[in-house]
Amino acid sequence: MADTLQEGIRLFRLKRWEGALKEFLAVDSSRFGLEENADLAYYLGLCYTKLERYDDALLYLEQVVTSGAYPLRCVQCRLALAYIYVITKRSRLAEFELKQLIDSGYESIQIYTTLAYAAWTQQQYEKAVEYYQSALDIDANNATALNGLGYILADAAIDPVKGLYYCKKAVDKKPQNAAYLDSLGWAYYKNGALIEARIYLRRAYDLAPQHEEIRRHLKTLVRVSS
Repeated sequence: MADTLQEGIRLFRLKRWEGALKEFLAVDSSRFGLEENADLAYYLGLCYTKLERYDDALLYLEQVVTSGAYPLRCVQCRLALAYIYVITKRSRLAEFELKQLIDSGYESIQIYTTLAYAAWTQQQYEKAVEYYQSALDIDANNATALNGLGYILADAAIDPVKGLYYCKKAVDKKPQNAAYLDSLGWAYYKNGALIEARIYLRRAYDLAPQHEEIRRHLKTLVRVSS
């Protein structure tokens, strides 16, 4: 790997994304070969992702994927692409990237939980449940999958009692996670247990008062209880 990339990589590993990006952008890649250009695109894509500059990130992540260099990095970049597509509300593109990985023989909890979230954003609840269950088949104690599955089962009224069970398990794993506390509070609400719902939704709000969905859930509960 070219020495000119080393300082940027050092800063990247220290999670100093702005500094790393500045170093990578200053690199003269005119004499780089295929692999060195793939290295540079890889780090640029990840830096832009960390800095939430998603349009820039997509450009470089796609370069890595299409280059075919470093198969494991291609997997990581597809996951990053899927993440960006989900949070920018392009769920079908996220599904495409993740299914490409599965078709290539890669399976992981992260792939299935992201697929599940993408399905949920499209109101494909049964599909989302299947993906979360696939994640739990890999690790039955994964908090992300437990929380996601529990929330959907309760929120979509598929099986609110079982949803409450999974949400409790997620909170047991990570009791200070605001999103998990919110899911548990909402699951209690969907089961008609308003006192317990208020306790956990309030805890979630205290940890993350800026979170829009937590605020919405708490306002709904207050309106119903008043």
